[in-house]
Amino acid sequence: MRHTSAHPQAGQTVSVDAELHMTGPGPHDVVIEDWADRVFGKSWMFMDGNPAALVYAMRAGLAGLPTDDEVVYGKTRSGRSHLVHVREIGGGQ
Repeated sequence: MRHTSAHPQAGQTVSVDAELHMTGPGPHDVVIEDWADRVFGKSWMFMDGNPAALVYAMRAGLAGLPTDDEVVYGKTRSGRSHLVHVREIGGGQ
């Protein structure tokens, strides 16, 4: 696990400017739970069979996002789970 402390916006609603699976083009309000590696205990890149990780991998490849662990786990208002790169969070951190 790369991150040893919680994401600074954990528990907060942020604006995500990305086309998320089954929600359409952004921006979207997403409640951040925490860094994905803290939530799942490993990198999103090694979460074989996890639907959110699979969808994120495809989206990241198409969007040209970095292959790193600067990825958070969160949910939209509809309750759908998503992985989001910090660059996609309002203002691109």
